[in-house]
Amino acid sequence: MSRYVIDKKRLEENINLIKEKAGVPVIGVVKGNGYGFGLREFTEILRENGIKTFAITEVDDIPELREILTDEDILVMRSTGITAEAEIIAKNNCIATIGSLNSAKVMDKVSRALGVKTKCYLKIDTGLGRYGFMPSEVEDAIKCYDFENLEFVGAYTHFSSAFTNEGLTKTQLVLFKDTMAQIEKAGKDVGILHASNSPALLNVSDVCLDSVRIGSAFTGRVITKNKSGLNRLGSLEADVIEVKTVPAGYSIGYNGLYTTKRETKVAIVPIGHYDGFGLAKEKENADFHSVLSQFKKYLKKQRMYVKINGRMYSVIGEIGLSHTAVDVTGSDVKVGDLASVDISPLMVNPRIPRIYK
Repeated sequence: MSRYVIDKKRLEENINLIKEKAGVPVIGVVKGNGYGFGLREFTEILRENGIKTFAITEVDDIPELREILTDEDILVMRSTGITAEAEIIAKNNCIATIGSLNSAKVMDKVSRALGVKTKCYLKIDTGLGRYGFMPSEVEDAIKCYDFENLEFVGAYTHFSSAFTNEGLTKTQLVLFKDTMAQIEKAGKDVGILHASNSPALLNVSDVCLDSVRIGSAFTGRVITKNKSGLNRLGSLEADVIEVKTVPAGYSIGYNGLYTTKRETKVAIVPIGHYDGFGLAKEKENADFHSVLSQFKKYLKKQRMYVKINGRMYSVIGEIGLSHTAVDVTGSDVKVGDLASVDISPLMVNPRIPRIYK
């Protein structure tokens, strides 16, 4: 059986390094099944290491997260006009994101019906183009503070290009600060402000404000201009389940796209597309050079590798749904030996067990 293995001690090293670098309270972002590290397990480890506020994007995650976090703050990072979603947020004492007048009206109506006052963060869209009031809509943003059943405790924005564009990131920060200054001038208490995400913390100076939102940096899998000192964590593991020797001219895998050139020792590893192996996550900061790089890899049909007993071996043939063939000719690889692949946790099937060691 395949499993995704995370070194707990090295994860804790990442957490401590990030807390030290931030210098302000860290909000642990656990969206996307805890960035692929497992929502429940990842959250519990972050809490054990001093993280007190958490953030998600999926409303469906709230009930499970509330089982773990009975008292801690949970920020829901989506501005929603769906009544059913607003009800789940309010009922579970989460912090709502308000990014439009409509979302404010819906949350206020739901809160009134439930007899609660819902904590909220104002969301300002400074260039990502998703949730939030644009700076030009500041008058509408100010109106949100007058809803009786909403209690605004802070505000945030989200950087669009902190991976690669420091200038644009700092411009977004100026827009955010200017918008919040206008709201303060209107007599509103803006509360806690945050803008910095993982790439901003690691790539851009002086953008932390009162808090930072960190998710991918904990995994050590975030694009940085310089060495971050973070441990790159997570590997998909399984045991070799079969070993066979085939003659030269033998087809391996679907469509017969690979034919052996010599007598070949083949190890079968129960990892495939279902597990997430062989799937590619598109780069969020794709530019001409990265597109060109991917095109070159396609032309060269870049090989994929599996590590067995600490040594890298080439994948041969098409990767299947649940099996991969590996050329282990000349080795002493045998059934039961440990095989592993370096794969982003975000690509690993959520059904695969997450194992912390």
